[in-house]
Amino acid sequence: MRTLRPRGSDADRRPARGDMQTDSQRAAKKLVRPIVRALHAYVPGEQPKLKGLIKLNTNENPYPPSRKVLAAVKAATDGRLRLYPNPTAERLRERLAKLHRCRQENIVVGNGSDELLAMAVRAFVEPMPRAKPAPHSSASVVQYLVPGYSLYPVLADIHGAIKNAVSLESDFRLPTVADLKSQKPREGKARARWNFHAALTFITTPNAPTGRGYRTADLKKLCEAQNGVVVLDEAYVDFADENALELALNHPNVLVSRTFSKAYSLCFQRVGYFVGPTELIAALQKIRDSYNVNGLGQVAAEATLGDLGYYRANFTRIVAARDWLSRELTKLGFGVLPSRTNFILARPPRHPARQWLDALRKRRILVRWFDSPEVADYLRITIGRPAHMQALVRAAKAILR
Repeated sequence: MRTLRPRGSDADRRPARGDMQTDSQRAAKKLVRPIVRALHAYVPGEQPKLKGLIKLNTNENPYPPSRKVLAAVKAATDGRLRLYPNPTAERLRERLAKLHRCRQENIVVGNGSDELLAMAVRAFVEPMPRAKPAPHSSASVVQYLVPGYSLYPVLADIHGAIKNAVSLESDFRLPTVADLKSQKPREGKARARWNFHAALTFITTPNAPTGRGYRTADLKKLCEAQNGVVVLDEAYVDFADENALELALNHPNVLVSRTFSKAYSLCFQRVGYFVGPTELIAALQKIRDSYNVNGLGQVAAEATLGDLGYYRANFTRIVAARDWLSRELTKLGFGVLPSRTNFILARPPRHPARQWLDALRKRRILVRWFDSPEVADYLRITIGRPAHMQALVRAAKAILR
């Protein structure tokens, strides 16, 4: 028998359970910093759960680590797992210093290069003042070129910095210092004003997501024109014709970022490093998390440096596959940009790029599409093994029939 309650009882005045949860959620939300509440988080490429897909969407290396690296990692899965790793990755820094002909003090190792990019923002950029900053508050400016690595604006927002996104040329070339100083329009369109006093400037070289390579001579001119710190993000440099490491070792404001993920098949281990002036590296070491690079990652990276011949042979194979795919897609009517990376950016024919993304997925091939206006007409395609590239071309031909 249902029990009747008088109107106006305490039970009637209590909010419903769903309302209580909503109130609780609102109260919890207020505890989060306003900057974080408004943050648009970085969106990584899809990591599918389905098997049997051809995965060409996250710029991973199609070839595994060398046998020597796998053996070293397996051998290290012993009683050492209960111990903390070397806090500064000392042995790895010794090996890297020998490779790059510099001192250990010129190198800091991170949990992937992404951690080091975030550390650079914390070390060299003042958070934006609570009061509205003046346009010349360069100490709080994080500057970067677009299109570029979409993590940069996220790192700036987390820190409460001022973002200054400046467009590349219409064909994604690097603007010259003269053009940036004169504020020359980009193909008739207004360009955001370049700040030569920005506290921190990120330049992805070769560029992602476009794949374009930049000449070291041009990067040198831009670095020498900057009064703040410049990070040259060389995540894909092993697939390029030249690198800018010399700039980090000969200029007081330049850092070069490298990673073991793309070229050296260690995405799973998350190991990256910066090379640069000892004063800047020392500042980064001060704010580095304790034991920030896991021990197995250090072992894997050290073993990688002892088997570079294996990886350099893979670079050659990937570059050959990249050039073959570029030619084949061009024959089909794709507009393929010149690439110096392990991926290409291609404008597909006949159908919108978003439609191509879905059509390829139906054929069990994953590529990457970005909704940012600069590259929304393009697909970014990771270079896989020759069989993967052939499957992609066959699928493109089928879509065009």
